[in-house]
Amino acid sequence: MEPADEEKLASVSSLVTVFENSRTPGAEPRAHGLEDAHPCPGHRPQPPPPSLGPWEKQHVGETPESGPRSMSRRCLSSLKNKLSSGAWRRPCQPGTCPGPEPQEPEEKRVVRELLETEQAYVARLHLLDQVFFQELLREARGSKAFPEDVVRLIFSNISSIHQFHAQFFLPELQRRLEDWTTTPRIGDVIQKLAPFLKMYSEYVKNFGRAAELLATWTDKSPPFQEVVARIQSSEASGSLTLQHHMLEPVQRVPRYELLLKEYVQKLPAQAPDRAAAQKALDMIFSAAQHSNAAIAEMERLQDLWEVYQRLGLDDDMVDPSNALLREGPVFKISFRRRDPMERYLFLFNNMLLYCVPRVIQVGAQFQVRTRIDVAGMKVRELSDVEFPHSFLVSGKQRTLELQARSQEEMVSWMQACQAAIDQIEKRNETFKAAVQGAEGDAQEQLQSEELGLRAPQWVRDKMVTMCMRCQEPFNALTRRRHHCRACGYVVCARCSDYKAELKYDDNRPSRVCLACYAFLTGSVLPHDRQERRRGILEKGASAGPDQSLMCSFLQLIGDKWGKSGPRGWCVIPRDDPLVLYVYAAPQDMRAHTSIPLLGYQVTPGPQGDPRAFQLQQSGQLYTFKAETEELKGRWMKAMERAASGWSPGVPDDGDLSD
Repeated sequence: MEPADEEKLASVSSLVTVFENSRTPGAEPRAHGLEDAHPCPGHRPQPPPPSLGPWEKQHVGETPESGPRSMSRRCLSSLKNKLSSGAWRRPCQPGTCPGPEPQEPEEKRVVRELLETEQAYVARLHLLDQVFFQELLREARGSKAFPEDVVRLIFSNISSIHQFHAQFFLPELQRRLEDWTTTPRIGDVIQKLAPFLKMYSEYVKNFGRAAELLATWTDKSPPFQEVVARIQSSEASGSLTLQHHMLEPVQRVPRYELLLKEYVQKLPAQAPDRAAAQKALDMIFSAAQHSNAAIAEMERLQDLWEVYQRLGLDDDMVDPSNALLREGPVFKISFRRRDPMERYLFLFNNMLLYCVPRVIQVGAQFQVRTRIDVAGMKVRELSDVEFPHSFLVSGKQRTLELQARSQEEMVSWMQACQAAIDQIEKRNETFKAAVQGAEGDAQEQLQSEELGLRAPQWVRDKMVTMCMRCQEPFNALTRRRHHCRACGYVVCARCSDYKAELKYDDNRPSRVCLACYAFLTGSVLPHDRQERRRGILEKGASAGPDQSLMCSFLQLIGDKWGKSGPRGWCVIPRDDPLVLYVYAAPQDMRAHTSIPLLGYQVTPGPQGDPRAFQLQQSGQLYTFKAETEELKGRWMKAMERAASGWSPGVPDDGDLSD
């Protein structure tokens, strides 16, 4: 922010004399400092204004602070708030500064203030460009203590900004104010020069990096520190730090917008300059938007870099064009473990990172387990009673079953993923239209051809008790569980003793089941490895309501089922509506019991248990217990229908499935 007493400078030449004297060893200053350039009557010299928080002036001889001094997020946020506010000018205290002439129009007073602040601003640009920049550049060339490129990066395009204001903008304002009687307007001048203000975008975008380089080399190089400290301690610097002076170009364009807006408000309704001034204000606003956009981009890149530091990503994942859409904890539903595991997701515009929090957070806070490309990714909700608020993310690299903490959080994750998918598909819309097949069953064919191209959803171990290919029961020693990497089925070692190249896994040979091996390689299986003929109980459990009339877990009670009273997955299929199949698990391919329901009597359970019911016929007695009374009622209704010979094709076809 520019103090009011610094804004009352008559010309740039007197200040340049101060700068030149301060650079000449042993020379006596021939002009006063900034605070004494034009003292007001009765105005006492004030002490230099306090320095801004992290940029306090360091005097010669002081030891620099240890550790890196980078520009903080709070500083950037404060800067952005300042740019959007209008508190840039400090009003003079009553009696300290002479006001405008009594007969001077209000719009001319604003133009005079614009000229006076421009004179002070050009003086500061001269200090940055011709003093700080040139002195540091001369020291770098002479002593080789620090690189010239560092100096150029710190000051960015300050020379071009200084030249524009000193040789064009300021002289034009001076001429217009001198000829105000004959030419009372500035709108045309600002219209002509406003497009050049867009050069500030480069300076503002580089500002954060420049502040970090300045702090680093001040600590690292004593010659660098000596030059900066010597100029900062001079009278011309006004007891302000280099960082403070470097901040002024960032603040200048919003200052133009405020002054020009006040100028338009002060103009009379019929003033000839009103239309031109309004157009100039719009152009200044556009230039300010460029600067604000540069600050927003700088903040985005800093946020992105902080995320990369938390992840410890490799170089191939660090891309400044990425945009972080969402991050947060989720639970991973395991196909082996009963309890879900806590994990962390980072969703970018082009990839989803599945991470594990590090126990010892030295450096990176997360370890990336899987990267799933958004291109080709699918997301859908899972209907799982055991794991509510769960959803499936299926990508080319891997498929994940995830559980959110609440329904709202699940919906939010799914919407964010779907938005990223839609954006990618929108970009590739032309390409997809070019390669799309003309046949009507193209979508059906694509689903079958996805085998090996996309990571499958693995069937959980507890959902099966037997191999999903040969239907042999699993055990801990001789027939263990394995997963087919192509279809996700749980199969035994004998049925998964094959390897095929999977495109989603970089064409590496992976364990697959016999059916997927035949499909992926086109090989004909030996006769002894081909699937044998199905037995009467080898009917896959139909878990969905579209494939079964009724299905759910039921407790099996009585000696008929054994003393332990296990749970069974009970199904009445649509294609076999008169038979009840009892499986050990929902994904089993072979039932351990089948009960033809025709002729059975369905009665309530013994001992007054409200959730139990029985099937009875000719000495055969089966007792079941449902999880709820409502579920018990639906099961009894379904079994009574089957016992009477009812089939889905006759009237009174209701939905009984769970």
